[in-house]
Amino acid sequence: MADAEDVRRLALALDDVEEIDSEGFDFRVGGKGFVWSYPERVPGRRRVIRTDVAVLYVGDEAEKQALLLGEPDLFFTAPGYDGFPLVMVRLEALDEARLAELVGDAWAMRRGPAAD
Repeated sequence: MADAEDVRRLALALDDVEEIDSEGFDFRVGGKGFVWSYPERVPGRRRVIRTDVAVLYVGDEAEKQALLLGEPDLFFTAPGYDGFPLVMVRLEALDEARLAELVGDAWAMRRGPAAD
């Protein structure tokens, strides 16, 4: 079972990562977000920052749909994320190895080719 501290530790272990001050966690590489806390919006209520759910950059719509359809108990989306290559993942449903894979993939896609 993973949590926000696991996200923080894994993200900060990657090159060129910047942590943005937030109520939860928010990590960027090259000025582009790759993993952050889910800002849940419920009509009629204030936004709630959920540190038990991470928003991950997944690169494109095809990958997003593959994750959502392949593992609906783990990944989900919300109307505000339609058209964006982002999914939400329930941290408690992940082990550390899977979280490391997801965070690393998101970081690599946002970082782009490494400079030599």
